Parts: sequence; C-alpha cells; structure tokens
Amino acid sequence: MSIKMPEPDQAVLARRDAIVAALRAIVPGEGVIDSERELTPYESDGLTAYRQPPMVVVLPETTQQVAEILRYCHREGVKVVPRGSGTSLSGGALPLADAVLLGMGKFNRVIEIDYDDRLVVVQPGVTNLAITRAVEGEGFYYAPDPSSQIACSIGGNVAENSGGVHCLKYGLTTNNVLGVELVTIEGEVLRFGGKALDGAGMDLLGVIVGSEGLLGVVTEVTVRILPKPETARALLIGFPAVEAAGQCVADTIAAGIIPAGMEMMDRPAIHAAEAFVKVGYPLNVEALLIVELDGPAAECDHLIDEVAAIAQRNGATTLQISSDEDERLAFWAGRKAAFPAVGRLAPDYYCMDGTIPRRRLPEVLQRMEALSQQYGLGVANVFHAGDGNLHPLILYDANQPGQLDKAEAFGNDILRLCVEVGGVLTGEHGVGVEKRDLMPEMFDEIDLKQQQRVKCAFDPASLLNPGKVFPTLHRCAELGRTHVHHGQLSFPDIPRF
Repeated sequence: MSIKMPEPDQAVLARRDAIVAALRAIVPGEGVIDSERELTPYESDGLTAYRQPPMVVVLPETTQQVAEILRYCHREGVKVVPRGSGTSLSGGALPLADAVLLGMGKFNRVIEIDYDDRLVVVQPGVTNLAITRAVEGEGFYYAPDPSSQIACSIGGNVAENSGGVHCLKYGLTTNNVLGVELVTIEGEVLRFGGKALDGAGMDLLGVIVGSEGLLGVVTEVTVRILPKPETARALLIGFPAVEAAGQCVADTIAAGIIPAGMEMMDRPAIHAAEAFVKVGYPLNVEALLIVELDGPAAECDHLIDEVAAIAQRNGATTLQISSDEDERLAFWAGRKAAFPAVGRLAPDYYCMDGTIPRRRLPEVLQRMEALSQQYGLGVANVFHAGDGNLHPLILYDANQPGQLDKAEAFGNDILRLCVEVGGVLTGEHGVGVEKRDLMPEMFDEIDLKQQQRVKCAFDPASLLNPGKVFPTLHRCAELGRTHVHHGQLSFPDIPRF
C-alpha cells in the first residue's frame, strides 16, 4: 500500500497508562476504551483498506468534557483524531497508533427546532437522515443527502463538506450550515455563525466546514431546513452509450434547467443495483440517468417535457416518468444502494471521488475505460452527473497480491485526469489520507503553505488529525519565517507585523 502514516511517537506510547488514567478522570464510567479487543471497531473508517488501532478511544458526552480532553492533550503534546460515525471514504477518521481517538457518537441530541426561522440546532453525532425525520411531520427536510445518510453524522458532514444527490440545486453542507460551536485544541469554546443568515466579519464558518478535523472539534451545528416541495417527480432515462448520457446532462444544464438531482450509472452499476433492489431498471442500456424535478406542479410538468425532449435528441432508448411518490422513491432506491450493490461484482472495490467540468464528461468516461483496460481492473461508475462529481468504483480482489496497489494506482490516475481537464481532486469525500499525496497535482508549494498557515492559526503544534490532507506538514515556525535574499526582504514596502 502506497499511503504511509506518521511514525508513532514512542515517548507518547510510553506514557499510555498515564494518558488513559487522565482521560478516565475527565470522562468517568465507560467513556474510555483501551483494551485491544474493544479498540478493534475503531481501527478503520470507510476507507477499509487501511487499518490502525488507536492508542485509546474516549467518548465524551458534554462540550466541557471535550474541552478538558483537548486542553489535556495540548498540554501533554498528545495527538487527537476526531471521529463521527466513521463513514469517511477518504480516511479522514483513520486513527493513529499514538493518538487519542475522540468519538463524538454520544452527542446525539436534537437541541432545538425553529420552524419560523427554518433551522435546527443539533449535536454532531445526530445522523444526517435523523434531521429530516425530526422535521418531516411539519413538512420540512434537510437538503444534503449523502448515500450514507442513514448512518453518517452531521459532524462528519461538516468536516468533509458532504453533498448528496440533491446538492446540484440545494448545495453542499457548507450552503446549509448556519453556525457551529467549535472547541480548539487549547480547550477554548468558540462559536462561528449562528441563527442569522449571514454573520459579520470574515467567513470563518466557511473555513471550518470542510476542514476535515484539522482545526477543532465541532460540538454543535445549526442547519437550515427547507419546506418540502409541492411536487417532486423523477425521470428514469436509458441511453445506448455513456457519452450520449453525458451529453444529455450537459445539454440539460445548458438549457437553464437545474434539476433537484441528476445522477448517472453505467452498465455494471445498473446491473448490480437492479440485482440488489429489483426496482425495474432497464438492463439493455449502457447508461442510466435519474433526473428529479421539484417545485409547483405546473413547473414540474413543463420541465419534464423539456428534459424528455433533450433526452430524445440525445438518442435515449428508454424513458419512464414517475407517476407517484412510491415510484419516484423506487427510481432512487437503486442509486442510493449502488455502493453496497457493486459489492456483488467483486470481493472489494475502491471508491474514488473527483469532480470535472460537465462538458468534459464524455471524454473523461472514455479515458477511464482506457485506464480500466490498462490496469486490467473493472470499474463501475456512479456519480452526481449534474455537478460533475464522479464516483468511479474500482473492482479488485485484496486477496490477490498486488491488486490493491494496482487499484490505488488506477484511482490516482483518475484523479490526475480530473485535475488535467480542469476539475478538482474531490467533490464531497474530502482529502483525508487517500488524496493527500496527490495534493501537489493541484496545488503548488506556495498554495499548500498558505493552507497550512490556516492550520497553524488554529493548531500551532499540529496535534489535530495529523497525517491528513497535507503531503508534507511543515512546522508552524518554519511557515512563519520570512525569506531574506542578499540582505533584503521580499517586497520591502509591505508593512510587517
């Protein structure tokens, strides 16, 4: 395996018993886990190819306990890895052998529901779907809906800036979070944003969302909720070629139509999903589009006709329109279950996450097929077509020597391809450890150092989630140095502070 984590600090490991005792004093009862057997469930996250038992797990129940834990770890120089539900597909919650794994699963309460201001205040351990469940009785819902929404926590969504099938129209997590409570590594409790639409000053909330646990530990989240649309209908459209489906996506957006969701699956994913959920997907097509339109009934009817016409111009061979809510949900059932369904095709799969300009979709899919032939590994494509967020699932068998390495190399080439065509390394899964060493493909040294300076402003000792995101983690003192050449500072006219 190509990804390497930082070498454990032996001096910290030698103090393990003392660290465990100090944590037990902060979180009494069953809040500290240190036995080898009980640590096993925490040895990995959604990137299961990598496993590493943590030094100790602590499960606080209050913000005050989180603050005391972080204050202690800062004072003692102990690393901390925050963890929500552990569904991260980029290794964002991968533990370290010399670190405290800070599990936020007991922060599972809905604190406040405010229908007048259309917001909900929750603790970070509340699952994504539970927010919608809490408000749907009054006709509201929470828009971001990752495929793992039944399990993933809102705190993890904030860390990774998660998306979902409805992010095309309603935005990612960052567009739906109004405020957070954050505990810094020094144990200081801060609030960014709140119940107002926009906070004053710098957009530090925008810095926190998507920061992957590198800046602090979120202990409370205020999210926006939306009224359920009057009407929601979906089209299930089959195409004889993936390129035709990709062109249909581009033409739909170019026509000024922004669907609530627009998802694509290729033949392997279609067959796997249909075998798994049996919802009636057509099996004689190479690509399947699911297009959902919502809003007033008259608007939906008009847009359905528009999308259907665009699909026909692009050679669609099958087209179904949901006639009721049950059928709409059935269309989505296969897509929501696509990741586990693809597990039927091979013993293992490696889920990638990159984003490209929509207009390059046909070209990128062709080049991915060529890479599949080159590496001798199958690939099933399931992705958010409307915003160009690809999720290629690379099929391999970890029991076959060298296949994991090949799958990783294949995945790296896909991500390089995304950057090459004007896209980015990730859309919603984050960088974590999976894409860490590919960051220089997208950012130069100056860019990376600037990003690390933000990290240093929050965590000068680099104790929070180290080994993630940055391929080379500089010491904060090094990043603060000023370059002097021939006795002169660069840009001497700029004031220094």
